[in-house]
Amino acid sequence: MGAPPVESLAATKLRPPVTPARLVERTRLADVLERALADELPLVLVSAPAGSGKSTLVAAWAATHADSVAWLQLEESDADPARFWVSVAAAVGRSHPQVGDRLAPVVAGSAGAGPVVVPTLVNELEASSDRVVLVLDDYHLIDAEEIHRAIERLIELCPRQLTVVVITRADPPFRLGRLRVRGRVCELRAGDLRFDRVEAAALLGSAAESLSEQRLSDLCERTEGWAAGLVLAGLSLARAHDVDRFVAAFHGDDQLVAGYLTDELLAVVGDDERHRMVEAAVLHRLSGPLLDAVTGSDDGASWLDALATRNQLLIRLDTSGGWYRYHHLFREMLLVEARRSMPERLPELDRRAAAWFEAAGYPAAAVDHLLAAGDRDEAMLLMRIVGPDLLGSGQLRTLRNLLARLAEGGELDAVCLLLSGWDHYLTGRYDTAQHLLDRAIATLPADVEPMRAMPLRINLALGKGDVATALAGAREVLDAGDLASRPSELTTAVGAALAWAGRADDARAALATALVRTHAEHRITAHAMALVASALVELQHGTADTARDAARRALDYAASSGLGEYHGIAPALMIDIATGPLDAGTIEQVDRALTLARTATTMLGLVFVLATAGDVLARLGDERGEQLIIEADELSRRCADPGSNRSLIDQAAARHRVTAVPHAKATGMVEQLSEREHALLRFLPSSLSLPEIARELYVSPNTVKTQCSAIYRKLGVNSRDAAVRAARELRLI
Repeated sequence: MGAPPVESLAATKLRPPVTPARLVERTRLADVLERALADELPLVLVSAPAGSGKSTLVAAWAATHADSVAWLQLEESDADPARFWVSVAAAVGRSHPQVGDRLAPVVAGSAGAGPVVVPTLVNELEASSDRVVLVLDDYHLIDAEEIHRAIERLIELCPRQLTVVVITRADPPFRLGRLRVRGRVCELRAGDLRFDRVEAAALLGSAAESLSEQRLSDLCERTEGWAAGLVLAGLSLARAHDVDRFVAAFHGDDQLVAGYLTDELLAVVGDDERHRMVEAAVLHRLSGPLLDAVTGSDDGASWLDALATRNQLLIRLDTSGGWYRYHHLFREMLLVEARRSMPERLPELDRRAAAWFEAAGYPAAAVDHLLAAGDRDEAMLLMRIVGPDLLGSGQLRTLRNLLARLAEGGELDAVCLLLSGWDHYLTGRYDTAQHLLDRAIATLPADVEPMRAMPLRINLALGKGDVATALAGAREVLDAGDLASRPSELTTAVGAALAWAGRADDARAALATALVRTHAEHRITAHAMALVASALVELQHGTADTARDAARRALDYAASSGLGEYHGIAPALMIDIATGPLDAGTIEQVDRALTLARTATTMLGLVFVLATAGDVLARLGDERGEQLIIEADELSRRCADPGSNRSLIDQAAARHRVTAVPHAKATGMVEQLSEREHALLRFLPSSLSLPEIARELYVSPNTVKTQCSAIYRKLGVNSRDAAVRAARELRLI
């Protein structure tokens, strides 16, 4: 049998588990859920230990509201905010396609940023008259504070059409007290979910026929009405010679059930059956082809179907019988048994699972199993595929966790070092990112193209405010040729470096290529940033009209892609403001741009917004204008090379006579530079000291000092910073 379609495994997350053949009608609890829906409560919390029947109860109730329910079966990997909201969008889209279609690009564009996604979801639901019940099953697997706060915000903003049902083993860190006081939450807990005698009899089926009413009541008492305990007891009742003695000895707590599973349930099945059940426990989810590949069987599909029919501890995940999962508690116990009885066998089982998942198009799942098998080197090789996909989709937490597990076994390879460098860069930890980049470049293997490190190199330089270093990297890429064939992250980085360096023609060409590549590769954030960089070029070297048009293209795209509140669009917002008419609403718009820009970890965009905002406010007579220009100047001095920002600040300062920015503007060259002076000039915008520049040029430090003095004299300036600005204005660098 071939592997199932790639979509089928993910699709099982979006369906309620198939209710068991012997479903117990629990009308008293279903009525509670119905009242919560009728009262338009924003939150239903179903919180109880494993095996309490939480998911089965809600799934049975959801079946009566199939058109309204958006079900999401959470996994540990969904603790990554980007992945979580992608899954939520898919769940909503399955039951409400129009809402899902509008939500999906917002999620992708914002990399799962809750503050962006939640208002969009609320707005889309308010615009629709359809009822939506969003069920988040196994929410206890979510440990990301960002997700908790976003869901709590969703509950606070909840439109009347939406009810969020949280199924969990432990209360989420929501402010439940406030919701209780306001009557905005319905809660079902372990005590509510306990099976009474009538329900227990229905759950036990024919096994209950051997019990008197008193013994049935005793069994309910001993299990405390715990569903899993009752199911397990029912499996043995038919074999019990002395029913009274069995009931008297049976207990339903987790610890005793663990022993029961090992000593009773597994002990009475055949060796082959037991062996296969234990081997399959390495899998979070099971299908016939996957089970055959892992255990070496050839009847996996029929075996799973038969086991699910007779044993409620194996749960069907779809109506076609394609996918299943063990009851969580059952799997945990089987894993304990696997580690006890066959520890030497487990790595091979995980290797087989990894091979199947890789062939089926699930490389991230393959990496997980390779790590479980201890095949660290193979896992790192597969990270060459998995890592960029996780970066591109904003799943930094997932990437970080995989890299941390790899690092536990020793030094990371060059590609994984680069991936870790990207993680640190994107979270503003530039020094660590630079260290990782340097280590990666030093250890890059022959089968990896050196240019693979260039996007991080350029972006890191821009992030630190070192346009000269970024420009040097961009020149290397352009000198290598064929920019159109490069990946989107590299073309975008090259275009941005050229834009900040004021290289208009080269920047326009590179950014045109970047826009094509980012669109083709569905890199939404990179596409938006290429549009913003295009607006910067037009502001500096085009007309007010072309700059405004470019800025509005960037803003329109950002708004439609869920990036309306992303700090990276702040420069485009300021360009749109600065090139348009100033009116009563301008100050509010400027304040919004400033708020966005100040959330950034990069300097160049912030300096640009401060300088441009200062210029606009000064034109309006707002006293904050001068202070913003001064702040922009102070921040630009922290940059090794602020690029085109320097002339922007000088122009704003001169226009509004801001005297706290003491920079002389070059009026022209006094004398032509020599060839050696030109060579030295290219190093001046970098962060290298004069002795370090001397080593690069293979000359003495005194020679460099002498040549610097000559450069200053010929450019009519008296400092290194002024020389760099003058050289840029004269297009010498």
